[in-house]
Amino acid sequence: MPILGIIESNGARTITVDFLVIAGGGGGGRSAGGAGAGGYRTSAGTSGANSSAESSATISPGTNYTVTVGGGGTGATSVSVRGDAGSNSVFSSITSTGGGGGGSDGQAPGTGGSGGGGANGTSGAAGTALQGLAGGNASANAGGGGGGAGAVGSNGVNGVTGGAGGNGLASSITGSSVTRGGGGGGAMNAASAGAGGSGGGGSGTVGGVGGNGDANTGGGGGGNTGNFAPGNGGSGIVILRYVDSKTITIGAGLTGSESAPSGGYKRATITAGTGNVSWS
Repeated sequence: MPILGIIESNGARTITVDFLVIAGGGGGGRSAGGAGAGGYRTSAGTSGANSSAESSATISPGTNYTVTVGGGGTGATSVSVRGDAGSNSVFSSITSTGGGGGGSDGQAPGTGGSGGGGANGTSGAAGTALQGLAGGNASANAGGGGGGAGAVGSNGVNGVTGGAGGNGLASSITGSSVTRGGGGGGAMNAASAGAGGSGGGGSGTVGGVGGNGDANTGGGGGGNTGNFAPGNGGSGIVILRYVDSKTITIGAGLTGSESAPSGGYKRATITAGTGNVSWS
């Protein structure tokens, strides 16, 4: 009989590995859409855009598999450009798309894992299917919130508030429930700005620096108004769960650690870098 999480295939044993792969969040816009969260893909629970879990990965011991943890995008440097998109995160054949940059006064928001919020009357940008959701629309003076992994960004309301970032999704792949993948809040020229979405989204601001997305959540950066800087996107993360009789080797170029066995599994949490992993 096969051991838990180990499959016999033509006499060779392979390992079943569950994954959570979140890309870097986008950078906020300047006057002032919030940025989209990084793409969210998992085989252990609800995946991005509230989609079904993906199939687990089948891994051969002793074989190298690529891992990349995407960085967050930089907030827009002027009103004529949107915030930068976040960078993709990768595990083997699984790629999560970086979050879309928030729209600025003179530039529409960017598409991404989740889409950036609009600015100066533009519509929010689309997310990527099965990874994240769209950003909110802007009114004349109120930026839309960036899309999150679990909810669209809210629309800006002229004279009232910037749109809130879309909420992220909770995952229990580590054994504890943690929410990640929140969109950044939009800003406006008066009244209040939008809050960041749950799961690491940065808040928008009125007359101040936009909030950064939280590290290792893929949260989008918050938008800003005036000459202040918008928020940067939060970095992504890769988490891998596998049977506790196996041990992972996290190669050079990656920052990460393997947990102690719990509930029949170990977990590897990789927080930065590019390199290879293998199992024995």
